[in-house]
Amino acid sequence: MTHVAATDYHDIVQVEDPQVSPDGTRVAFVRKEPKDEESYEQTVYVVPTDGSADPRRLTIAEGVDSLPRWSPDGDRLAFVSTRGADDDRPQLWVLPLGGGEAERLTDVPGGVSGIEWSPDGGRIAFQQATTEREREDGLDVGLDGEEYERETPDPRVVDRLVYRQHERYRDGTVAHVYVADATGDADSYSDRVERLTDGELDHVSPAWRDDETLYLGVKYPQGEVEPDDSVVIDIQSADLASDSDELSDVTRTTCWALVMDVAADGRVAYGHTPEERLSMRSSDIRVYDPETDETVTPTEDLDRTVDLSGFEWGPGEEFVYFLTPDEGHYVSRRVRGDASEEPELLVGEGHATGLSVGGSPENPVVASAKSEWDHRGDVFAFEDGEETRLTEVNADYLADVDVQEPEEIRFDSDGVEVQGWLLTPPDAGEGEPHPLVVEIHGGPHAMWTGSGTMWHEYQLLAARGYAVFWSNPRGSTGYGEGFATAIESDWGDVTMTDVMNGVEEVCERDDVDESNAFVTGGSFGGFMTGWIVGQTDFFAGAVAQRGVFDLSSFYGSTDAFKLIEGDFDSTPWEDPEFLWEQSPVAYADEVTTPTLVMHADNDFRVPVNNGEMFYLFMKKNGVETRLVRYPREGHELSRSGEPGHVVDRLERTVRWFDGYSEHHDASKALERGDDGLSTGAGDGNDGDDGADE
Repeated sequence: MTHVAATDYHDIVQVEDPQVSPDGTRVAFVRKEPKDEESYEQTVYVVPTDGSADPRRLTIAEGVDSLPRWSPDGDRLAFVSTRGADDDRPQLWVLPLGGGEAERLTDVPGGVSGIEWSPDGGRIAFQQATTEREREDGLDVGLDGEEYERETPDPRVVDRLVYRQHERYRDGTVAHVYVADATGDADSYSDRVERLTDGELDHVSPAWRDDETLYLGVKYPQGEVEPDDSVVIDIQSADLASDSDELSDVTRTTCWALVMDVAADGRVAYGHTPEERLSMRSSDIRVYDPETDETVTPTEDLDRTVDLSGFEWGPGEEFVYFLTPDEGHYVSRRVRGDASEEPELLVGEGHATGLSVGGSPENPVVASAKSEWDHRGDVFAFEDGEETRLTEVNADYLADVDVQEPEEIRFDSDGVEVQGWLLTPPDAGEGEPHPLVVEIHGGPHAMWTGSGTMWHEYQLLAARGYAVFWSNPRGSTGYGEGFATAIESDWGDVTMTDVMNGVEEVCERDDVDESNAFVTGGSFGGFMTGWIVGQTDFFAGAVAQRGVFDLSSFYGSTDAFKLIEGDFDSTPWEDPEFLWEQSPVAYADEVTTPTLVMHADNDFRVPVNNGEMFYLFMKKNGVETRLVRYPREGHELSRSGEPGHVVDRLERTVRWFDGYSEHHDASKALERGDDGLSTGAGDGNDGDDGADE
């Protein structure tokens, strides 16, 4: 058996977005694996839900495929892909499953997202972001093969509050809803596509009620509050049979982003989060019935936040199926849409992502992608009370590596029980002490499990001889709203108390060396890493990744400024001193721990100025530090960045810790040049302790 290495990332396959066929017999899913240092191969596969056959690839390995969606009768599969294009704009394709080639339905400048079939299978609704000029010139419905490239504004003039997001500048684009003819009768792309909405407001999340009625979400100004500063979303309907382009009101909700599913009788299930202090509050599913004009909240008595990444009506449209974080697991549940019964737990273990339902009312089939402690993620189906694993995409890789099982730990912190895990190195001798790495999650209102997206990083650190501890301190989801709101106006001290109490718990073991402890985390975990090293010299080394280090500058440059308003009930102009005191940079002059800072150049969630600021402050105060910046990357670097960058981040983290560990015979990373980096990119400074370019 070999030990897990950073470069193993190139061999690890991921599965995403499982979708059950209408009859419940098959699941389509996306298979994603690194192709080279900069890109992934991403294709659509299908597997029977009874586990009777191996997965079969449906789409060719050209471009990047995503969003597989079954037609209502199950004879076609729609998906979006960048195949055949010299840019990264995904277009809409439909593949006949009875045989034949996939047909491209669109050639639009903004790319296709949010696709959904009409009930009769004749049309597909989608969303794209377009400019006013593109709409005026008719380019938004189809370029029809003409070469077209949006010009980068020079200068870039900004009027919108949130003008960049997801690694891209919006540059005057607004989201609108379109419908594409899926019958194949059109003569050109532009003849096939129709835009349903217009104007300078975003129109999002199309969902069909019937063949001629489409629901969608719109953010309108709320008095003097502009849409980007509001969490109020109006759900409206478009009548495709009418000559009028007017939208009709359906209902209204408050949430970060609209997710909804519409039943054939018009009942709409949608996500809702209370507007007051929204960033800390639990989310629910609400159901509005237009026939009775009544709204119910079926999940109201469930003290767990609903995962609003997706939920849907099941067969017969009696139950809504959804996921929730729940004490170290992401579990699947269902609840009656009329709120007449308590939610029912379906699958209660593992880290499930993506949920889809098919089959009949008598025999529904639920699919999800799920990670467990011994594998990164596979497709599972739940039917008639039994769960079946349908794929083993990493079987060959896992057969050759030594994977360790984490131990769950519950510990007391100021009278509150906190859940955590400890992973020890393979081949560890009994009682043999190991250096400790403490991992802190982002969010802050998120939850870690015993597996999930950090699986490779945890196993890598253990393979390099470290015991790894991670936990869900107060502020995390999955333990009730009171637990999540416990860090109100105090991210640092409350979270640090829980983390350090967990560290104290594991350091009582003979196999953990408390004199050789290290800490790391990303986003809010980066904030906490910076906070902790400014409050204690307990750790021998730290790696702070894409962290929020100054709350005021974060507020002024992020697309998520309402997180500060919700969690701290303040703004920089109302109480600048308070936000300064709650920021890690305020204590940079107290830091003595050698600290590596990592950030991504196109991170618009936590812009790079936060990393620059923390690095500069520590550098000026004589701390052993370095700033590593990743070009072309955004906030999701650790999860979906370029494969070469993902590996480099892991190698630099381990290299930094090794250099300060008494258990590793390694020089400090500041002295090693490119030694230990598989890409051979080097540090760009010939061993100096300055910033990487």
